[in-house]
Parts: sequence; structure tokens; C-alpha cells
Amino acid sequence: MLTPNEIASKTLEVGKAKANLTAWKMLLLGILAGMFIALAGVGASFGGVYGGKLTSALVFPIGLIMVVIAGSELFTGNNLIIMSWIKGKIPFRKLLKNWLFVYLGNFIGALLVTSLVVYSGVFDNIADSVIATAVTKSNLGFLEAFIRGILCNFLVCIAIWMAFGAETINGKVLAIFGPIFLFVLCGFEHSIANMFYGPAGILVALKNGILVEGLSIGAFLLNNLLPVTLGNIIGGAGIVSLSYYLIYVKK
Repeated sequence: MLTPNEIASKTLEVGKAKANLTAWKMLLLGILAGMFIALAGVGASFGGVYGGKLTSALVFPIGLIMVVIAGSELFTGNNLIIMSWIKGKIPFRKLLKNWLFVYLGNFIGALLVTSLVVYSGVFDNIADSVIATAVTKSNLGFLEAFIRGILCNFLVCIAIWMAFGAETINGKVLAIFGPIFLFVLCGFEHSIANMFYGPAGILVALKNGILVEGLSIGAFLLNNLLPVTLGNIIGGAGIVSLSYYLIYVKK
């Protein structure tokens, strides 16, 4: 494996490469990552119903494994790109461009999988659980969701950081698995995963003609996705990236 100092150098170069992708590639790679994470959410939903939260936590890491091994762009992991900007390797506009197009792509990919899964009838047998998850997430307090977002992306970016340090596929899988298992088991909040969980509950309720109090697009966006996204940025870009920049990069 690479040393932490070598991981920092690799992170700077990876961030530069990601920031210099064309907007079209950022969007397409973002769509793929959104699909991978949403599919992991589908599996974790069934795991939670049939095997409990522990099973759900064991299943969900498959999403980030697909993101890293198959190659795609995930907004939360790309919070690490801020290291490249602080070091002066990329301008701020390229950092924001990457975050914007990747975030949009992730949302499109997640919504695509969510729509296909819901209207294929896959969730018909676990509809109550899918709706309940969306209701719970849509009714978190702003501060609660924000803090859970910080804790979540701290772990996600640590997983990416360790995966950079692994030089084999097996090593990368093991590096990713632990932190992601931990964040799901603890109930932390991941903005891209929630792009699946929230809309899934809304669409399942709509498909079955169920009126659910506290579940709406507005409630999901304002009570969950907004604070969780902000928290994810603090956890990934603010804590992980800044800490390792100060330790291994800043002279």
C-alpha cells in the first residue's frame, strides 16, 4: 500500500484530473455513480427488511465499490478535490464545475434507477418499509440531518482515501467496505444515497395511491437533501481534505 504521504500526493493528481474532465464526461460519469449508489440502496432496502440493519450495512458498500472499481464520479468522494484547489493545482471555478455537474449527474442516475425499480414492481412487497424510510429521512431536523451528513462523508472520504492507498482490487474493496459499513450501521446521512431513498418512498406512495403525511418533494429537499449535502461537504472537504492537506501537503 501507499503511505499516507503518498496518498496525499496521489489525491492531488487525481483531483486535478477529475477537475479537468469535460462537463459532458462529468455528467455521464456522475449518472453512472448515481445509478451504482441507487442500486446499492435497492439491495440495502431488501436487506433491511429481510435481515435487519446489519444486513443492510453489509450490502450498501457494494455501491461505492462499483463507483471506484468500475470508474465513475461521485459528488461526496469528489469533495477531496478541494485539496487540489488549496494547493493551487486547479482554479476554484473548475472545482465548482466538477461538483455541480457530478452532483446533477448523480441525481439523474439515482432518479433513473429509482423510477425503473418502483414501476417495475420490485418494491411492491416492501412498499411500507420504503415509504417509512423516506418519511423518516424527510422529517429529520435540519441540524440533525446536517450533523449526520458531516459524520457520513467523513467516513466516505476516508474510504476513498484508503482506496487510493491500496494497489490491488482486493485491497481497494477491503478499504472501502469498513467505513461504508460503519456509516450505514450508525444511521448517518449520505446525500447521493438519499437521492434514491427519498424519491423511492415518494414514487411508491404515488404508484399505490397512498397519501402519506410528512412525505413530499419539498419536505425531502428542504429537511434532508439540503442539510445533508451541506454536512457532506463539511465532513469531506472541510475535515478530511483540510486535515490531510495541513498534515501532508502544506510545507
